[in-house]
Amino acid sequence: MTSADAALVLTIAIGLLLRAAGLALGGALRPDHGFIAWASAVSVATLACFVTLAIATPAGLLATVPLAARLAGLAAGGLAWWLAGRRLLPAMAAGLAALLLARVWTG
Repeated sequence: MTSADAALVLTIAIGLLLRAAGLALGGALRPDHGFIAWASAVSVATLACFVTLAIATPAGLLATVPLAARLAGLAAGGLAWWLAGRRLLPAMAAGLAALLLARVWTG
């Protein structure tokens, strides 16, 4: 086994152990516990960071989409999320549709 393979196996094992510990801890604590609120806030902040990076400095195929199209998709998704009663699936569908339409329109 190469060192890269060993590092991958170790990373997977640590990730699985941390997930198991999180499930055990999450099941033992009340939903209004401070640690649960902290973990929820950290996960939302991490997701917001990834979305911001994907819009501001995209990589791969998304980098070929103009900034205006990415912003249109974000705006449409946010508006649909608000209008649909904070439901994620309609927001994602509206954001993707707006992104695709803006991409076609901007060339």
